[in-house]
Amino acid sequence: MKKSKPLPADPMIRQLIRQAQNAQMGRRSLLAGAGAGATALALAACSSGAAVKPTAATDTSAADKTIRWDNWALYVDVDDAGNYPTLDAFKAQTGLSVKYTEAVDDNNSYYGKVKDQLALGDDIGADAVCLTDWMVSRMIRFGYTQELDHANIPNLANLLPSLQDVDFDPGRAMSVPWQGGFAGLAWNKEKYPQGLASVEDLWAPELKGRVGVLSEMRDTMGLIMLDQGVDISGTWGAEEFTAAIDEFKKQVSDGQIRNIKGNSYKEDLANEDTLAAIVWSGDIVQLNAENGDKWGFVVPEKGGTLWNDNFVVPIGSPGKKNVEKLINYYYDPAVAAEVAAYVNYITPVVGAKEAMMAIDPTLAEDSLIFPDDATLANAYVFRGLDGSEEQTFNAQFQAILLGAA
Repeated sequence: MKKSKPLPADPMIRQLIRQAQNAQMGRRSLLAGAGAGATALALAACSSGAAVKPTAATDTSAADKTIRWDNWALYVDVDDAGNYPTLDAFKAQTGLSVKYTEAVDDNNSYYGKVKDQLALGDDIGADAVCLTDWMVSRMIRFGYTQELDHANIPNLANLLPSLQDVDFDPGRAMSVPWQGGFAGLAWNKEKYPQGLASVEDLWAPELKGRVGVLSEMRDTMGLIMLDQGVDISGTWGAEEFTAAIDEFKKQVSDGQIRNIKGNSYKEDLANEDTLAAIVWSGDIVQLNAENGDKWGFVVPEKGGTLWNDNFVVPIGSPGKKNVEKLINYYYDPAVAAEVAAYVNYITPVVGAKEAMMAIDPTLAEDSLIFPDDATLANAYVFRGLDGSEEQTFNAQFQAILLGAA
């Protein structure tokens, strides 16, 4: 586990988190993530959505004091005893408890499990879910999310200006950023000391059969396209995507790429099943903290992908007002800094960098948590796809994943 870090400067938050760290609640178990074979569900996930959009559930937050939150692994602070300090502090502050489940392995496998319930407006068993921009865009388009009441989230004033108005959710009516990050390259420094600088380096003969990539199409294909000279944020089409998918297919069929996974790729690095991989930035910092400084990380010289995961309230959740209290809590800069100190991803909260100075000044200067202009200049957001492109490109990508399973 990560070593304990100093607590935030805010006295009330500091006291609550210290109380939570002293509690001995067992960590909630991880739901098994779907493997690459389950990504067949994603082929059905690009449908045009229900003809009639479902209706939001009646809110029962006043009576039900539990929030069910589905998230990715290693994505909130946890102490050496397996407790979630900020979540326990939230309960102490509000009286609301959180059933926190690491249920998301990748966007497609999670969506594949719940899309039929969403289409009917049923409760999927979660009041808050954190998913990536493009998946949130799909859910909003299909009417599968509830509109947030910003009056219940006054700390939303702390949202970074650059994230306040996005094309898939103008004015952030339906979603609020949780964390962001980069997709880049990692390698085992002991087993492969020469390191990596580009995606092309993954194809070195000495790495054959020891390379991992992500099952998130926009990250794996985005990095390959960038390596081929394509600006993934700009104007490109089927020709450029086909060139990248051909390269991906070749490396899989030749046995260069061994594993194609979601969040579970970390275990392959830890057990040395893979020695080099396309990865998410914050995970490598955490793996190094937990297993020794074994892995290097770099944003490729030709660019990495940039993304955000976002809170949404599923259409069938009866707990929207409680979730709004949870979001408001995590937009306190002191709390946001405590989370960022553990997860090491990009926090969307203004003031968190200053609060981080009281926790770990080194992290406050880390460009992977608080990116500077130079870091952002080499990071690209995968452009939005229309419905036809999403179906076509995702089907091509998934066909390779299924063939490799």
